[in-house]
Amino acid sequence: MGPQRRLSPAGAVLLWGFLLPLTAAQEAILHASGNGTTKDYCMLYNPYWTALPSTLENATSISLMNLTSTPLCNLSDIPPVGIKNKAVVVPWGSCHFLEKARIAQKGGAEAMLVVNNSVLFPPSGNRSEFPDVKILIAFISYKDFRDMNQTLGDNITVKMYSPSWPNFDYTMVVIFVIAVFTVALGGYWSGLVELENLKAVTTEDREMRKKKEEYLTFSPLTVVIFVVICCVMMVLLYFFYKWLVYVMIAIFCIASAMSLYNCLAALIHKIPYGQCTIACRGKNMEVRLIFLSGLCIAVAVVWAVFRNEDRWAWILQDILGIAFCLNLIKTLKLPNFKSCVILLGLLLLYDVFFVFITPFITKNGESIMVELAAGPFGNNEKLPVVIRVPKLIYFSVMSVCLMPVSILGFGDIIVPAYAIGMILTFVVLVLMKKGQPALLYLVPCTLITASVVAWRRKEMKKFWKGNSYQMMDHLDYATNEENPVISGEQVVQQ
Repeated sequence: MGPQRRLSPAGAVLLWGFLLPLTAAQEAILHASGNGTTKDYCMLYNPYWTALPSTLENATSISLMNLTSTPLCNLSDIPPVGIKNKAVVVPWGSCHFLEKARIAQKGGAEAMLVVNNSVLFPPSGNRSEFPDVKILIAFISYKDFRDMNQTLGDNITVKMYSPSWPNFDYTMVVIFVIAVFTVALGGYWSGLVELENLKAVTTEDREMRKKKEEYLTFSPLTVVIFVVICCVMMVLLYFFYKWLVYVMIAIFCIASAMSLYNCLAALIHKIPYGQCTIACRGKNMEVRLIFLSGLCIAVAVVWAVFRNEDRWAWILQDILGIAFCLNLIKTLKLPNFKSCVILLGLLLLYDVFFVFITPFITKNGESIMVELAAGPFGNNEKLPVVIRVPKLIYFSVMSVCLMPVSILGFGDIIVPAYAIGMILTFVVLVLMKKGQPALLYLVPCTLITASVVAWRRKEMKKFWKGNSYQMMDHLDYATNEENPVISGEQVVQQ
């Protein structure tokens, strides 16, 4: 990634949005029975904490007990009838779920199911602080639990098992392809725009072209202010999520619709057909671009209306997200490598702090970034600042577990994304079995690679301080009879 990037004001608010850790989860099947009916539901669990049988036949039948009306954060929250040999269902929040599990275990429960509006993340946390917790801990969605009660009644028994899933997680490949493709195409597009500006015949033409390209240049001071705003917005969202999430959704719809239009319009302009225009207030507008704007708005509106439809809404979110990232990569500008180092260094600290440090600060022991990605305190609305790829489950359970998803924050694509850094992120994710802040690996790969290339070209000083490119006016060299052959160095002066 070179130092020259531009940021359009329309997308500036979203760019701060979470550099979310790439995340995967382990799925299992909850086989529920009641009222003479059986039904399967998807749940998540941490296989490194508790082992589950691989088949339904080997699973143990446990009676389900609904404790969602109590936080189960104290022994006094256990009902008088007791919870011995039960699978208790508890709500997310109030205290860490491992503390809930400890209390449930003391009460004699066999398993604990945490009800949450999102099942994007598997049970995680510092298990070393709860070495005595041995019972099964799993997550199920509130929507599934409500359906279970409506379908099967109050007297429900459950069996939990984890079929043998393929060892290879294809979602990593899809995420990798999306990220690298977006960065490569965005960089190529940015280069074409810059080249066209340099090829402008006169200075006046170049200035007119630049005015059409709305951008914001990040100076070192602007970079620091931007990262501070990111931190403030993160904290505000954590405490006022249920209101600000809708502001973020609205901004995403507007910014992504505009980005999708810019991306598709660039392609349409290459097509020499269908260029009929209509006059409106003294301006000529191409009919095909009017239809294109309607299409882009419609895509954003459809996503906004059906954004919580897990089975297909993610496709629209990914399309809009890719367009958003492409447009920002094309229009984002940093004047020199110094600004890049400051920006990426601060964002690296930002990412690591909100993933690894905040669990020691929050009451429930979860990182602020993971909480916001899942929806704090079980909020059903999710922030649309990620690329989502669901893990489709095979064979007989394919219709049960279409979730969870692997996710990658837009910032991890926009701010940098080298292929080597992405591969390193995936390797650590597989080894650690825990969501990772991608910038922890992407930033060093980006800065080291750029520094080595600049050093080998003996351009490190220019790269660090930045340099402006100027094109000699056409008339200056076109009339130069003494030197009719103009070299590239003479036309483009640094």
